[in-house]
Amino acid sequence: MPLANPRSPLVADFEITVNGSPLSNTVATQVIAVEVDDSVELPSMFAIELAGSEHDDQLLAWIDDRNLFAVGQVAEVRLGYVDDLASLIKGEITALELEFVADRLPHLTVRGYDRRHRLQRGRKVRTFVQQKDSDIAAQIAGEAGLIAQTSDSRVVHDYVLQAGQSDLAFLQERARRIEYEVSVDDKTLFFRPVANAASEIMTLTLNDDLLEFYPRLSAAGQVSEVEVRGWNIKDKQEIIGQARVGAEVSTMGGRQTGAALANSAFGAAVALISRQPVATQAEADQLAKARFNRDVLELIEGEGACRGRTDLRAGAVIRIDGLGQRFSGPYYVVSANHGYTPHQGYLTRFTVRRNAT
Repeated sequence: MPLANPRSPLVADFEITVNGSPLSNTVATQVIAVEVDDSVELPSMFAIELAGSEHDDQLLAWIDDRNLFAVGQVAEVRLGYVDDLASLIKGEITALELEFVADRLPHLTVRGYDRRHRLQRGRKVRTFVQQKDSDIAAQIAGEAGLIAQTSDSRVVHDYVLQAGQSDLAFLQERARRIEYEVSVDDKTLFFRPVANAASEIMTLTLNDDLLEFYPRLSAAGQVSEVEVRGWNIKDKQEIIGQARVGAEVSTMGGRQTGAALANSAFGAAVALISRQPVATQAEADQLAKARFNRDVLELIEGEGACRGRTDLRAGAVIRIDGLGQRFSGPYYVVSANHGYTPHQGYLTRFTVRRNAT
């Protein structure tokens, strides 16, 4: 999509549809802010803020109209620039928040989430026998009326317990064990590996779209090796899974990953996992590699802002250049916040991680 260029500024714009129908011009002109918070760790959220009309007969029209912004209705938010909008979220309205202040018009904020929020409703106790985590994800997606797109997690588990957890908390726990993520796009649930090894989809620089960036490098929590210990009840043998420097799924364009950096600076250190039950060697190896990659991906964490980019989404890899050799390179996007107001236009704020420098 075209990029906002200060030498040839584009006019930021938005479009909101509810149950497939765009807002009327009357309602659309009362929208004073639009926000979409896209995340790989939490249900993605949208917020639409409207100001009341100065006309007495329309002052509270959007409050009492039960056909507009009703809880459960599907809202789609599109952001971008005139004649070039892209859909950022299709979610369900879950809340209406009103503000009444004596010296200004009333405000209404309409909030909603992607369909991951449905997986947070209620808690369950149940077991899954002889299934892979990807099979479990597909079953839970089907129960929630979602279409599953899962990446094969390969390891078959004899017995998995969902112990008084919501479906989302349970799935995220299973995903975290193997360095997977749970996300939803409209009615499709994705259960797939963290994609920090993917190719970057864009490059941001301070001379172009990047407005600010605050990276932090910390080796304090890095280890040179992860070791998982368990016990095979059938064979009466100890199980040991290991992952060390070289097990990174990608070095993300860096010379030295977090594990190698910490080992060189402070010496070897082993993270021992013994409280998470493992029944097979394959499961121990998978758990060790996942934990190792999750830890090294926290070597560099940063927050930044750029001119509005609808293609900057959570779960993607972007490249940030012009920061010197140590901090320039690919970064994995953990969350992206897209915000629009008539006065400030369209801005995207993001959080990223990188496993090497």
